[in-house]
Amino acid sequence: MKITAISNNDKHLFEIGRLLRERSATDHVELVSGPMDKLNTSEQVPDLVLLAQPVVNGHEFERIESLSSQHPGTAIIVACQQQTPEFLLQAMRAGVREVLPLPMDQHALIEAVRRIDEKRAISSRATGKVLAFVSCKGGSGATFLATNLAYALAAAEGKRVALLDLNLQFGDASLFVSDQRPAASLAQVAQQIHRLDPSFLASSMVQVTPNFGVLAAPEDPTHANDVQPEHIDALLKLARQHYDFIILDIGRNFDAVSVRALDHADMLFPILQATLPYIRDGKRLLSVFRSLGYSNDRINLIVNRHSNTGDIRLADCEKAYGTRMFKTIPNHYEAAAASVNQGVPILKLARNSPVSKALQDMARQLAGEPEGEQRGWLSRMLQRS
Repeated sequence: MKITAISNNDKHLFEIGRLLRERSATDHVELVSGPMDKLNTSEQVPDLVLLAQPVVNGHEFERIESLSSQHPGTAIIVACQQQTPEFLLQAMRAGVREVLPLPMDQHALIEAVRRIDEKRAISSRATGKVLAFVSCKGGSGATFLATNLAYALAAAEGKRVALLDLNLQFGDASLFVSDQRPAASLAQVAQQIHRLDPSFLASSMVQVTPNFGVLAAPEDPTHANDVQPEHIDALLKLARQHYDFIILDIGRNFDAVSVRALDHADMLFPILQATLPYIRDGKRLLSVFRSLGYSNDRINLIVNRHSNTGDIRLADCEKAYGTRMFKTIPNHYEAAAASVNQGVPILKLARNSPVSKALQDMARQLAGEPEGEQRGWLSRMLQRS
């Protein structure tokens, strides 16, 4: 949580800060010396405001009530010497969540913060789906499929979509769907993880459409080490709360960061092609997934650049893996190459391409929209084509 403690008494303020930091090393605790007027919510709104004053006057109650009405997600605790029934009723009407005695009782403070933290966890329960795309072998087209499926989910199905480029050393996912220069990279967000909130995350992304953003990999490969597994935990926890789908472009390197991302994924999409080297490396990848404890129902194999005239048939792939393929993406090199070279989503550049139609079908299947459900403008256009 982001916690701001406010008090005119520096001794009380220091003690409250110590207790809060001892309670949880992951909470971001800010101490503000002075009255409630010193609280600045223009940039970041804390999850919890704790006001510790011997006496809370009418002006401060007005400030509390204003904060509560403007930011209903912010919990407010007041610690003071006033404990009359009339005062408690006034505090409740102003939006105060808890009233604690002053001097501060350590157990009472910790319990009050714990109750607020638990309520936050319940109210912000994750809803968005995390989809991870992994190449069975270099050149499989995983980044192309991840970025263009994300666009299809956003433009054709009207979903809120975030794509995280986790190919931290050589990722270029944003270039597949946009010519915008990234405002920030995943590494820069990780460096300022204490600032993480919905607006900070959104402002760091390349906005491909109003409901689809890409958080780019670092331009300098040396900054890959700035991203740690706990940063992935925080990013995905927040993204699940604000996006319908979170697409992860994992890349080929398996390390602590990529494995942590895979641990969060609801669906894993290994991308292969119908050639012997891909099949061999794909089986190795599935072996790694089994060693990590990922269940078969999370793993969904996709054959990219599929052709019915190839030497290795789809039935051969399914026999080799002992399972049905989740999806096949047809081979249409000209349209796919033009999309990549121009940095324009294939559904926008070549809407009649069989690749576009396969991606739209996959997006519709993942979105779970029944036939006849209202869809985005691109979906309606494609239906008429």
